[in-house]
Amino acid sequence: MTAIAPPPIKQQENLADSRSQQLITDQWISATWDEFVKILENPLYAESRCYYDTNQIKQMRIETMPVGSEHARDNGIIYFAIALYCTLKNIPITGLLNASYVKTGVQGCQPDISYYVGEVSSHAPCSSSIVSLDESPAPNLVIEISSSTINDDLGKKRLLYEQLGTSEYWVIDVQEVKIIALEMLENGGSRQITSSKLLGGLAIADLEAALKLSREKSQSEVGAWLLQRFAL
Repeated sequence: MTAIAPPPIKQQENLADSRSQQLITDQWISATWDEFVKILENPLYAESRCYYDTNQIKQMRIETMPVGSEHARDNGIIYFAIALYCTLKNIPITGLLNASYVKTGVQGCQPDISYYVGEVSSHAPCSSSIVSLDESPAPNLVIEISSSTINDDLGKKRLLYEQLGTSEYWVIDVQEVKIIALEMLENGGSRQITSSKLLGGLAIADLEAALKLSREKSQSEVGAWLLQRFAL
């Protein structure tokens, strides 16, 4: 019987290294900026969401949890509702879905939805690469759709976006069908709001009502309701 030779020592070492370098996902872990950048460039994490912040200590978070139907539905409703409202009210916007942003050595994020609203909409990035906030402005409205990460979205991610330079940060609580909309304050911190200053007074309650309606009606029916509501 012919003996099967073991893989070369170098190959064995590489296999061992790959096992030892497996990362803990779906929670914040200590990491350097270079380690974060390598994750962003690694095709194994192409479907993941990656965050990095140096607000207190250097940490990153890699989210690998699958997106459920309710998460995806709420994402679509919110994106459509804002586009419809701004079209009717003639508010300039440029919206990006699942865009990646980095501020070198400081922060990185991949929000579900981000908007450049008003005058800054003409400066929204337009490329196939990760958005560098060293060269482009930060989006002034950021939205996270939260089906299982609500505590983190209202905790460390909120602190991240306060420092990033956004004007408003919204968290969509999929389980409770609720929107927590926050306005970033000039002196630091944030406060909850019931209407969006960026979007000309858009009532958060109207968006919550649309989300609840989407649990019973088709998206086209929700769209018809929003059109009637926004036309008032």
